[in-house]
Formats: sequence, structure tokens, C-alpha cells
Amino acid sequence: MGLSHIRTLSPDQRNTFIASFLGWTLDAFDFFILVFVIKDVAKEFGTDKTHVALALTLTLALRPVGAFIFGLAADRYGRRMVLMVDVILYSILELLSGFAPSLTSFLILRTLFGVAMGGEWGIGASLAMETIPAESRGFFSGVLQEGYVVGYILAAIVFPLVAPHWGWRAMFFIGALPALLSLFIRAKVKESPVWERRQQPAPVNMGAAVRANAGLFAYLVLLMTAFTFMSHGTQDIYPTFLQVQHHFEPGTVSTIAIIYNIGALIGGIFFGSLSQRIGRRKAIIIAALLALPMIPLWAFSKTAAMLALGAFLMQFMVQGAWGVIPAHLTELAPNALRGTFTGFAYQLGNLLSAINATLQTNLAEHHYHNDYGRAMASVVVIVFISVAVITALGREAKGVSFSEEIPDLKPA
Repeated sequence: MGLSHIRTLSPDQRNTFIASFLGWTLDAFDFFILVFVIKDVAKEFGTDKTHVALALTLTLALRPVGAFIFGLAADRYGRRMVLMVDVILYSILELLSGFAPSLTSFLILRTLFGVAMGGEWGIGASLAMETIPAESRGFFSGVLQEGYVVGYILAAIVFPLVAPHWGWRAMFFIGALPALLSLFIRAKVKESPVWERRQQPAPVNMGAAVRANAGLFAYLVLLMTAFTFMSHGTQDIYPTFLQVQHHFEPGTVSTIAIIYNIGALIGGIFFGSLSQRIGRRKAIIIAALLALPMIPLWAFSKTAAMLALGAFLMQFMVQGAWGVIPAHLTELAPNALRGTFTGFAYQLGNLLSAINATLQTNLAEHHYHNDYGRAMASVVVIVFISVAVITALGREAKGVSFSEEIPDLKPA
């Protein structure tokens, strides 16, 4: 199935998709570097892990600012050039994070990184989904979203190779390499055909656009809040859980992370493709509900093998649901504001769920006697149910033409 979809793409469409995929992959790689070195950063700066985990919260909290700034710029001036600028910016901030002399400066740099990270997803998803054929959106939506997972896998591979020998700072130095992607974008990627059909980068009124789509916008923010709680609630402190609660060595942590992210990658492509046949909402609901029975194996297993299996199945479902999101959000968004609308709704959801890492770490350390498994499980069981219910109450726009504005989407 995947090969048939890939064959439908022209060389320009393939280059555009590759750039969007790599932009999200390397953005995620730069974010997930920190989840593997929280303990090391805390030790160097003489603080506890909760204070370092605040960096994750600040990064997530500032992503809506980046989504708004870069999304608005992309809707005015085009997706391609703004994506280049964003990639260069988050790479520079990643490099500077490795030079941070104190916890305060580190937190400031991770906050600024959140602005740059927030800009990438909406631009990349819009550029990709506006370029590829409508009949292939489900498959490529699943692949695109799993760039996030591939970024996690890359961080998991780099961690045991670099951190034990050269320290946590070297991880962030390597995180500056994505800046090279801008050269590929400049040389090989063309502007979105949907954006070009508008003929001019006319200024847009974000406030008026949000008011005109207030109900849909509020719904998508709520949906993305549940989704980001689901993603970060099952990923962000999982390496810490493996290190602190089970005392696994870096190599074991890395291996388990690679295993569960392979599950995530497969799940995203599977459910993204499935959504092309049964609809976006049905695919999401099935994935979210199937994640519930995976919780005991994922959070309460005793051996590395069983934890790896539980995490594989968990991320198959979690990122399976996420694999539908690029297509679902871009299909619901208005043409004139797709870059801003999708990214801003997505990242506002991230803002509202930004407390997750701090919440779960605090629950574990101060309420559950360092039982990270119990802390994670108590949060995500609520989240999975919320994702299914909120998705069921939403709208469907599978296969909508981006050449037309849809004033009133009917429930499927």
C-alpha cells in the first residue's frame, strides 16, 4: 500500500514531503534529547529532576507563540521560506542550550526553543498536505506525524553513544545539525500549490478568522489538549521511569525506547492509512480505546522485556491515533489560514497540557513514593477516555478539496 502511494508522487511532491518529514523529525529529536538527560542536567546544576523537567513544560508552553508567529508568516509569505528560517532558528537554540552555564540560562534557552519548535509543525503539515494528492493524505499523514517518533528514536540511539562518554552537553551540540536541512529546502522544495493559487501573500486577520471559526477552533484546541496529554503523558518521563524506578543502564533504556518507538512508527502509518478507508474520527477512537488495556503491561511490568512489550503496544496505539492528525486538522482548516490555524490550535493544546511532565514527576516523587508507573497510569487512563469522547463529538472532512472553502462541515 505504501509503495503505491509513493509512486503517485511527482519528484517535486516527494521532495516537499521529505523536507516536511525531516523538519518534524529533527525538531522532535532536538526536543527529546532532554528527556534522556534530565538526571544528568539536574546533577550538574545541583537541583532535583522536577526543576529540570520544568524545561519540558516551558518548551511546550511557548510552542503556541511560535505557531502563531511562524504560521502567520507562512500564510502571508509562503510555507517554504518560513520553514527554512524556523529550522535554522531551532538548531541555533539547541546548540546554545549545550553551552548553558546555569539552570536559569538553560531554562531560558529551552523556553526560546519552544517558540521555534512551535512553528514547525503547522508549516510542515500544511506544506505537505497541500502538495500531495488528496487520496493519499491518510497514508502520508501517518508517515509525516511519525517523524516525531523517528526523532525520538534518533535521540535514543545517540544517547548511549554520546552521553556516557562526552556528557549531556554534547547531545545538544549534535542537535544543531538540523540546520543543514535548510540547504535541501532551498535547493529542492517548491512552494505549496494551494498557497500559490492565492497569487499574493495578502495579510490576514487572525482575530477575525478565529472569530469566524470560533466553535471549530475551540474544539480543535480541546482535542489537541487531550492528544498532547496522551503523547507526552506516555513518553516524556518514561526514560526517567526506566532509570530511576527500575535502575536500568543507559543502553537498556535506549533499547526499550527504540522498541516502543518502532511500535509508534508502525501504528501511525497503520491508523493513518486506515483513516483513509473508515474516516479520521473512527480511526482515532479505535486507537485511543485500544490503548486502555495496555496500561498495566506498560506501567507495572517488572522486567525489561515485558516493559518493552507494553511500551511497544502502548505507542502503537498512541501514535496510531496521532498519525491521523495532520490530515484531520489540515482538512478542517480554512485555506487562507491553514498554516496559522492548524499550528496554533495544535500548540495551544500543547500549552494547556504543558504541565504534564511536571505533574507526573511531582506525583511520583511527592505523592506516590517514587512510583513513576502509578503516576503515569493515573494520568493517561483519564486522557485516553477523553481523546475518544472528544473525537466522537467532532466533525469529519476526509478528502475535502483544498481548492474550495467549506463554510459548514456536517458531522459524519
